[in-house]
Amino acid sequence: MGISHNSSFKVSDYLQERKRTFTTISDKIWAKPELHFKEKYAVSVMEEALRAEGFAVENNVANLETAIMGSFGSGPTVIAFLGEYDALPFLSQEGGKVEYSPIEENGNGHGCGHNLLGTGAFAAAVAAKEYVEKTNAPFTIRFYGCPAEENGSGKAYMTKHGVFDDVDMAITWHPMTTNTTWNITSLANYAVTFKFTGKSAHAAAAPHLGRSALDAVELMNVGVNYLREHVIQEARIHYAVINSGGTSPNVVQPYAAVSYLIRAPKKQQVVEIHKRVQKIAQGAALMTETSVEEQFDGAASNLIPNTTLAKVMQQQFDDAPALQFSEEDFSFAEQIYQSLDNESKASAYSNMTPRQKELIGNKRLCELVLPLSSERALYGSTDVGDVSWKTPTVQCTTASMVLGTPLHTWQVVTVGNTPIGHKGMLYAADIMARTAIACMENPKMIEEAKQELHNRLNGEKYVSLIPEE
Repeated sequence: MGISHNSSFKVSDYLQERKRTFTTISDKIWAKPELHFKEKYAVSVMEEALRAEGFAVENNVANLETAIMGSFGSGPTVIAFLGEYDALPFLSQEGGKVEYSPIEENGNGHGCGHNLLGTGAFAAAVAAKEYVEKTNAPFTIRFYGCPAEENGSGKAYMTKHGVFDDVDMAITWHPMTTNTTWNITSLANYAVTFKFTGKSAHAAAAPHLGRSALDAVELMNVGVNYLREHVIQEARIHYAVINSGGTSPNVVQPYAAVSYLIRAPKKQQVVEIHKRVQKIAQGAALMTETSVEEQFDGAASNLIPNTTLAKVMQQQFDDAPALQFSEEDFSFAEQIYQSLDNESKASAYSNMTPRQKELIGNKRLCELVLPLSSERALYGSTDVGDVSWKTPTVQCTTASMVLGTPLHTWQVVTVGNTPIGHKGMLYAADIMARTAIACMENPKMIEEAKQELHNRLNGEKYVSLIPEE
């Protein structure tokens, strides 16, 4: 269902009139990329913006220093917009460049477009707030600034803390290469670090006195590699050695650490695989006569899709003015496309029909709206999943980067403060705000979405993967 024609509030016009405000916010966050749970500048920018738009602001949400909530209205039905603003390490990049050009060696960068994500969700919340203000609709609009999506799963902590318990529906988006409603499930995950402690010694003169923590890490990785053959096909186990014990080969390494990210379609599957990984860590410690300590790093639940809201959101793509890029945008995009490897180029149009490919032609930016797909699995994870267990949740994607661009690359960063990123962001804000307004004008859709979530859970209760301690 789209926005009724008797509504006097024109969402698209309003967002275009305010675009300088929103693009400025996005560019500020892009220019100072901060990692998980350290987004102090970003959250200060969001706080200032929320107060300027008349939202009541709550800081330190769920006892997280960089989580924030803005609220407007006093209606009994709460519609939430979810924003993010964390960056990634080692992705520093100048904006608007067609070649790799870091601003700071090994610096941070918005390689997943979260400067756009957070600001776009905020812009949608502002537009929805304007609608409530002009129509006296009995709704409360909230914007949640959520930290650490990339590493740490801020929304999972917020959900465990009960932040979303009274929310009636949640809306968000993600910058991508195409325009559509995301009708997906995702993998639950669990992130943990195993820290091994051994005993240093001279590796030549007295190797028998040493107990190598690095050997323990290597043996653990071998064990987990064998485990991969004996878990369900949909599971994923990734690792990174974060402490190799030093740089001197003639010293037996007394300390070493390895981080693991375990993913599976269901939370219980993640729990079971984690227990097996723990046993491998214990075995590696036994074999090397070292000790091992486990450190929890983060967790996220699998995403529960909502077809009811997905259909409402997809209708907004049909009703909203189309996304339009300029000749300058297409020219820049062609150069970015040429910087991609052949495998990425080949993937650019892989999910499109022959007709869609024909309509796009040789353009490297997608202005088309792709139809709502049947429900499918995304072999990644998002902490939006935790929210989706508590309240009906819907997401869209819009073309905010060049076709074929993999996430977490400098090519994402370089378009993040250009007109391509800005246009995709405002288009997403339009779709999200329209989705909220359509539901405010037809509240039974919210009740149907709640019933669908109830049916999908089938009596299963939300249980956070975050340990109690």
